[in-house]
Amino acid sequence: MGEIVVVYELDKPMARRSSPGIPAGEEWSVRKVHAAPSAPGAPSSTGPRTLCGKDTFAMETACWKPSEHPGAPWHPAEYASVVCSDCDAVIET
Repeated sequence: MGEIVVVYELDKPMARRSSPGIPAGEEWSVRKVHAAPSAPGAPSSTGPRTLCGKDTFAMETACWKPSEHPGAPWHPAEYASVVCSDCDAVIET
């Protein structure tokens, strides 16, 4: 498998807090954390679909890059409770 890009499926706006990868002034809660293959020829750009098949168009790309954290989970630890189980299963295989 090529490079993995972490993306956030966002929910309704919420009170402002610091979240990596989410633009300031546009604070949204993270509904699910998904993994997507990188776009061909652009390792930091997201492909059109997550590993579970969802469209990435309306998702926010995370600053977290799994390749920069060898031995760590593919997702940011603070979002472990909202990781997409289908994306996680594809990565584990």
